[in-house]
Amino acid sequence: MPESSALKAIVRRVAEIIIDELKLEDVTPDTFNPEMDLVDELGIDSMDLATIALVLQDEYKIVIDEDDYPKLKTVRLICEYIEEKTAPRH
Repeated sequence: MPESSALKAIVRRVAEIIIDELKLEDVTPDTFNPEMDLVDELGIDSMDLATIALVLQDEYKIVIDEDDYPKLKTVRLICEYIEEKTAPRH
């Protein structure tokens, strides 16, 4: 399924936030792999994840339940989570 432009924008912004918060070097939003496992491949810990979650909550005006943190393993999964949380309710 092709990515919507909205999802692409979220992927880019989440990558920017992670790069900024973790002070990653040699990575840009364009080169950041949205499928990369943030814990196993990037080595972020629960404190880093909590910080990123707080920034995302402010950015997207959502609440991220601490119980959901383990689901947020990749940028792609984080973006799908944000889309789900920000989708209009019928």
